[in-house]
Amino acid sequence: MILSVLERHHIGHTIMITVARPFEVDPSEYPFEDHWLPYRDGYVHYVDEGQGPTILLLHGNPTWSYVYRDVIKGLRGECRLVAPDYPGFGMSKAPSKYGFTPQEHSDAVADLIGRLDLTNFVLVVQDWGGPIGMNYAVRNRANLRGLVVMNTWAWPASTLQKVFSIVMGGWPVGYWLQTRRNYFAKSMLPGGIYDSKKVTESFRKAYTDPFPTPESRRPTWVFPRQIRKARPWLADIESRLPNLADVPAQILWGTHDDPGFPLAEMARWQKYLKMHETETLDDASHSVQEDRPDRVVASIRRVLERTSQGK
Repeated sequence: MILSVLERHHIGHTIMITVARPFEVDPSEYPFEDHWLPYRDGYVHYVDEGQGPTILLLHGNPTWSYVYRDVIKGLRGECRLVAPDYPGFGMSKAPSKYGFTPQEHSDAVADLIGRLDLTNFVLVVQDWGGPIGMNYAVRNRANLRGLVVMNTWAWPASTLQKVFSIVMGGWPVGYWLQTRRNYFAKSMLPGGIYDSKKVTESFRKAYTDPFPTPESRRPTWVFPRQIRKARPWLADIESRLPNLADVPAQILWGTHDDPGFPLAEMARWQKYLKMHETETLDDASHSVQEDRPDRVVASIRRVLERTSQGK
């Protein structure tokens, strides 16, 4: 699909571009203005809604900023909410020779943080958003106001996670499942929603439309592969997690997420994030933003309350 560049303009020293959406989304579900940042010879699409304390929302696989739509709608009257799509996901276009590794995605997020001059923000992470965001957080603790952590990790994989990686990110079965069957977007994501009534046709369309061709689906194969391949990078992040011991954190955990992210993973976060408050959700699975966006909103508000002056 050819995307037409319509205009370029400067905001300070940052060049913004406007492009045509590569696919359409139900405007009642995703009623947000598009923003685009050039990234090498590609671009990063992001949502930037509201004014007030800054909240940075990072997604996982195979999701994009759409996963935070109800959180953004719930808070845009009181916060500034920034939700990027990683290159190759959602409406973002990967630059040439981009490998879709979490390290590269983390670099793209750090670039966006710097170019938008995001400071003193609350970082909200889930799934691969965890290591992608924590790689920045452990090196920039002074720029964090707080954390919201949902069903994620930031350390070398467990045995069951390695098995998952071998199957879903392996060759040839995993590659075929992701690139030929679009398995993550078509089957795994909707199958992991606790309340199946939330899996509507518009939901399915929003998550499958970003991946119309086998080549466009390659990023969804790289992610599970990297559960094993990124072990040294993940180990380095874990070694720096003590840097975040004093950051006010809300841990929000969907309990129906075995074998991927059982309560043992939550307990590991509690060990590192000493300033945590934890809420478990018995009516949520892996994608807490889909199952219980109201509790994500409440968690963000709680971090802001805990970090307000005089609190």
